[in-house]
Amino acid sequence: MHVKSLKVFCDVVARRSFSRAATDNDISQSGASQIVHHLEKRLGVKLIDRSKRPFVLTSEGEVYYEGCRKLVQKYYALQEEVRSLHQEVEGRVSVAAIYSVGLSYGRDLVDRFTRRHPKATVHIEHRHPDRVYEMVAEDRVDVGLISYAQSTRTVRAINWCEERMRLVCSPGHWLAQTKSIDLQDLNGLGIIGFDRDLRVRRKLDRELAERGVEVRVEMAFDNIDTIKRAIEVNAGVSLLPEPTVRGELQAGTFVSIPVEGLDLVRPLGIIHRRGVELGKTARRFVQLLQDTPSADDTDGCSRATGETVDPYASGKSGEGPGDVGSATVASTDGTERAKR
Repeated sequence: MHVKSLKVFCDVVARRSFSRAATDNDISQSGASQIVHHLEKRLGVKLIDRSKRPFVLTSEGEVYYEGCRKLVQKYYALQEEVRSLHQEVEGRVSVAAIYSVGLSYGRDLVDRFTRRHPKATVHIEHRHPDRVYEMVAEDRVDVGLISYAQSTRTVRAINWCEERMRLVCSPGHWLAQTKSIDLQDLNGLGIIGFDRDLRVRRKLDRELAERGVEVRVEMAFDNIDTIKRAIEVNAGVSLLPEPTVRGELQAGTFVSIPVEGLDLVRPLGIIHRRGVELGKTARRFVQLLQDTPSADDTDGCSRATGETVDPYASGKSGEGPGDVGSATVASTDGTERAKR
């Protein structure tokens, strides 16, 4: 039995689509279907129930998929390791990132990595934070990039960097001419904020409250791009990660108001599936991430060190991805939104 056939089967399950798996493996959709059929015939059991839409794995298929996934992953990791003994790094690393992280860092990361490793490729997909966790947990991507990263039973989180939060507005806003304000001046200030179901909103509310500050959220959205559009039409001010508004600040369409005593940051993290050994290409990409940004705290972000607290390392419970909010270089669904 050829390992490529097992990989096609695993890709069909992971991608939840015969056509997408076929594209990933440079074969036709009918070819992918035939490979799965031949596996079923060889095993004498049905692996996929095609009578349901979308298709589902049978109980036999679930067992077979878990075993094949580990086997295929180990085979290609070994193959890459052996090839790289006398060659430069080559291969493909797949990444799922929340929208704001992908848009702020994606192009630069891809450019830097491919300059360093010309034979390697990087594929970045933009996804909602919950989907980033799912894709990593299901082994559909090598790593995920997300804000407020949390370790779960299937995913391990590592600190990456911290982004300074900035109070920004349009040049026409009355605060734009203010040289600086005190942190306590934010009390009662009407701002454009994040939806309550996003963890970034809850974290900001909590951290401001700890400093004796309570802002008044007049409008709330679930993504940075919409918040920025509201700022552009002079609808208000907002607290946003500096790298996400760097372009607007440089172009002069946004103004940053210094706030004395404001020391809020948005932490970013790297997540990967537990129990899965990353291939050499993916490991080199993670190494690049940990070298970025530079330690001199430029461009509104600084390197974070160490690992996130892992509640599962000692068997304790913790927050799962459902409680995490966020924020190739173009997303695979064709959108260019900066959703968190």
